Order: sequence, then structure tokens, then C-alpha cells
Amino acid sequence: MKFIATCPPGREGEAILELEWGIEAKVRRTRWGGVLIGETELNKEEVFKRLQSFETFALQKIIPIDLFIPLEKLNDVIGEIATKIPKGKSFAVRAKVRGAKIGEKSLEIEIGGLIKRITGNPVNLENPEYLLIIEVLGKKAGVALIKPDDIIKLEVKP
Repeated sequence: MKFIATCPPGREGEAILELEWGIEAKVRRTRWGGVLIGETELNKEEVFKRLQSFETFALQKIIPIDLFIPLEKLNDVIGEIATKIPKGKSFAVRAKVRGAKIGEKSLEIEIGGLIKRITGNPVNLENPEYLLIIEVLGKKAGVALIKPDDIIKLEVKP
């Protein structure tokens, strides 16, 4: 499983150690403080199980990522991803942009409109059944189609 992990800026070293130890991940820093990219051989369910009982001193959030692509290829993969949303199920697009001159809301609206045109599925911003996550990191984008519960949120111990 590929993922993006967040931690308080300056605590990346601790977060990397926790991920290496807790889920046997290979992790690397990005040029954005508090943002890490990693991969583990474990599946989502096993990662979730291990981290739910994990006492963390650095990790805040772990977001599963299906693929990392060049940012300019984003529109090319949306059609394929959109067809993976089951017919009639609601969705929302959530974007986080770092290091690129793209507005998060405009990206969400543009991609959400494209998915709605392709699938006809309803948009539900309050309580979607599926989330299309777009994590822009400079010239690359991490993209994932997940259920809201697939994002692991942890409480950092002081």
C-alpha cells in the first residue's frame, strides 16, 4: 500500500521511525515539512489494524494512495478512476495542494464535475460514500478512491 503521512513539522524523523517500526514501511521525506511518502507490503486492513492500537508521538494522518502520477496527467486518469465508483453511490473530491499554483477548491469543482458527467453519480459534500483524494506535491499528484473511513487519523501524544 502506498500512502501519504502527515506529522507536525520538525517531527518527520520520529514519524519515519514509527512507520518503519509499526507497519514495516519504506518512507521518505518531501520538501514540505510534515509530509511524508511511503509504501508498505501490508494491505489497508492490516495497516489500519496495526495503527488503531498504536500510541504515536508524531503521526497525525495516513492517507492511502492508489497511484502517483505527473500532475499534468491528472485529467487523463480521472475517467478510469470514476468508473470504479459503484453506480448510484455518492462521492466527493478532496484536494490538498502543495507547491503548485492550483486552487484546491477549483480543482475539486473541476474534477467533481468531470466525474459527475462521466458517471451520473450524486455529489455529497457532507457525507459521501466515496472520496476521490488528490494530494498535489509540486509536479506530482497522489490519487486515491477510498471510503471516508480509510483515512487513518491519529492523536499525537505530547
